[in-house]
Amino acid sequence: MGQYQQQCMDMSGCVLELAQRNSQISVPFAVSSLGYGFLWNNPSVGQVVFGKNYYEWVSRSTREMDYWITAAGTPKEILERYTAATGRAGMFPEDRMGLWQCKLRYRTQDEVLSVARQYQKEGIKIDQIVIDFFHWTVQGDWKFDKTYWPDPKAMVDELHAMGIKVIVSVWPSVDRRSENFAPMLERGLLMRTERGAAQTYDYQGDCVEIDVFNPETRQYVWDVCKRNYYNYGIDAFWLDNSEPDLGVYDFDHYRYCDGPALSISNQYPQWFSRTFYDAMKKERDEPVVNLLRCCWAGSQKYGNVVWSGDVPSTFEAFADQLQCGLNMGLAGIPWWTTDVGGFMTDDVNDPAFRQLLIRWYQFAVYSPVLRMHGDRGPYNIPALDDRDWGGGYLHTGQPNELWSYGEEVYAVLRKYYEIRVSLHDYIKSLYEEAHENGSPLLRAMFYEFPEDEKCWTLQDQYMFGSRYLVAPIFHLDEFSREVYLPAGRWRLTSTGEVFTGGRTVHVDAPVEYMPVFEKLADE
Repeated sequence: MGQYQQQCMDMSGCVLELAQRNSQISVPFAVSSLGYGFLWNNPSVGQVVFGKNYYEWVSRSTREMDYWITAAGTPKEILERYTAATGRAGMFPEDRMGLWQCKLRYRTQDEVLSVARQYQKEGIKIDQIVIDFFHWTVQGDWKFDKTYWPDPKAMVDELHAMGIKVIVSVWPSVDRRSENFAPMLERGLLMRTERGAAQTYDYQGDCVEIDVFNPETRQYVWDVCKRNYYNYGIDAFWLDNSEPDLGVYDFDHYRYCDGPALSISNQYPQWFSRTFYDAMKKERDEPVVNLLRCCWAGSQKYGNVVWSGDVPSTFEAFADQLQCGLNMGLAGIPWWTTDVGGFMTDDVNDPAFRQLLIRWYQFAVYSPVLRMHGDRGPYNIPALDDRDWGGGYLHTGQPNELWSYGEEVYAVLRKYYEIRVSLHDYIKSLYEEAHENGSPLLRAMFYEFPEDEKCWTLQDQYMFGSRYLVAPIFHLDEFSREVYLPAGRWRLTSTGEVFTGGRTVHVDAPVEYMPVFEKLADE
């Protein structure tokens, strides 16, 4: 069903809102243990009830009702048929299968370059560095603030020379102060409101979101971003707030050129991604990989890496992320990631947070995309200037590089970075499988072992592809845990000890190690 911030994998007894929000992604495809898949092929706002005695799908406004059903013997076969109908992800480029570096926020091009140079000095290869929001003047200008980014092309050229790709944040919101607001309003390229003033978003400015359903809007936005980013050599776009983020989620208050938001808004993130994907495919014959906070059924074929949104830095939220990733994979979205350590952190010096960061990072190494990001408190770093606009006034968080949390933490993160590097060929094979048959990289236990009834109930462990069984640590000061091993032979990667499956084992999990078992070939 996509992504909901909860610990439910079995949706029986759940009522789900069919709507897009920050950290909530509606991809209404359900996989049943009875051997069928059901797609509610309707982008309208609504809800679904998975009752004990009936299922009910509700659309609040629609021109037609459409759904699609497939049946097969295993979840893998169901996903293969579903993705054959809705599309499959392209082949993920090898040069972005390693570490992505990000924080909220790098405020100047000198900060970005100093971080990249330090990584190079440390002997750590980062595949991509992310330039987050408010590097711009105001929302909707879609360009660097020249005060703090005086020569973007020189910056990009130096990063490229280090083998680092560059991705920049683009929001779909247009501030009334933006140079693009008046022409876009006059040409009908912005969302409309049914009542009162035209305002849809009010974070750091009085804004209206773009109408991505309008092809003229998509062309206008791409032309600006091509001129101000892509022509400098920017490799990819971080399409944040792609639900879109709204000041008030009164869906009956908004309208697009194709109809009321109630009828079509769940498809917004897909059209936002296509604003860039379609244009970039025409520009260069190479894979397109953009980062988004939301998606819709079939978004996997538009170069979308989807992350789980602005989630808290807590062990409870961390546990939710595993369900988010597993459920997104079952909804056909294989390119998925999280903010390592969670997004919202009060105090980076808290030992409990540092332990959480380690546990989250260990999990992220065995996930599709390994990406450092977060808004790290305490917020005691002064602004660069006293303007109320531009790249200098908004706050920045504490450093978020691998070495930023002390030598003990760095040693563990560095060790797991090397594990990620060693898994490159295996991870490549998983991306190839996703491209060929729709299989996710992050897999529920029952995906690989559908004949094992216990695997249909396991929510705190998973398979990374078909070879590795991963058992994350979801509690503070937890240094051992139980792991269920399906039938077969399993090697614990920390000690090399081999276990016979079909049983539950208890294993140690010191802070520097997360239990991972490698499935061995049958003798």
